[in-house]
Amino acid sequence: MTTVTTPDPQSELPGRIMAREMAEQPAVLRRILDEGAPAVRKAAQEIAARAPRFVLLTARGTSDNAALYAKYLLEVRLGLPCGLSSMSTTTAYGARPDLTDVLVVTVSQSGGSPDLVASTRAAREAGAITLAVTNNPDSPLAGVSEYHIDIMAGPEKALPATKTYTASLLALYLFVEGLRGGDGAPARGLPDLATGLLARQDEVRALAARYRFAERMVITSRGYGYPTAKEAALKLMETSYIPALAYSGADLLHGPLAMVDNVSPVIAVVTDGKGGEALQPVLDRLRGRGADLVVVGPRSQVEQASAGFVLPTDGVAEEVQPVLEIIPLQLLAYEVTIARGQDPDAPRALAKVTETH
Repeated sequence: MTTVTTPDPQSELPGRIMAREMAEQPAVLRRILDEGAPAVRKAAQEIAARAPRFVLLTARGTSDNAALYAKYLLEVRLGLPCGLSSMSTTTAYGARPDLTDVLVVTVSQSGGSPDLVASTRAAREAGAITLAVTNNPDSPLAGVSEYHIDIMAGPEKALPATKTYTASLLALYLFVEGLRGGDGAPARGLPDLATGLLARQDEVRALAARYRFAERMVITSRGYGYPTAKEAALKLMETSYIPALAYSGADLLHGPLAMVDNVSPVIAVVTDGKGGEALQPVLDRLRGRGADLVVVGPRSQVEQASAGFVLPTDGVAEEVQPVLEIIPLQLLAYEVTIARGQDPDAPRALAKVTETH
């Protein structure tokens, strides 16, 4: 079996920190399942007893993509209406909506951004049930929230978030399962499957050669895979600086498809389930336009594309596949960036904690 070629953490090689943190993901997922799940279940049970009528999800950047995943879970698994917050309505315009019996879930790796803290505080004052999902239980965000879930990822030093993203997905999945009285059993196999994906880095390195000189990329998916497409685009942009546009497959057909031609690289994240079925007409149109189509998904879909990465989807519930889908795409962003002679640990103009107001 091929092993993960993580650079020596003591070396000065570019990307050594991001590589190490990607490699930690199976251990982080296992820690959440073994140690964190009881606390997540307890918070979920207490919130479920209060019967929230609506959910608002609040986040920025990578955490916003995790929140979008939670939106799919809440709407599909619970039938609970959800929305994504526009924080400026509170922080810039001073709006104070009535949030009585509304669950406000704020997702943030650091829990330190002022607008997240301010909007969560305002939501609680407006009657909301507030839950913070962070990697820092001592953060200001955790302090102003009624409930807190620790994603238990440990310190993350590389600027591109990797292990905190998959940890957030798993914690949010367990929370939603707790709301509906489930035990989260479909997630038990994720740590071992993640280990297997990380061991296939050589396959990803071969894919990265296709994109070394790319001027732009399009990433598409539907359903549970759409947050993965958005997170993959973000990772590629912030590490390699390639403009990467993420579209829902449905939105891609409503105009942006016109920019795709036979030299345009397109990555399709094909979740094995209803989301993948809904993406089929989009894949057919892309193949019809001669697009350079790379599929991340089941073997049957990869075999119909120009290239791809086969995900282990047999027996894996559709709703937990996003935890696995993003891993080869994190590796892809890393490998493309290294191939372009850049350091994915420290993208220009970025800070680990982004303080927006």
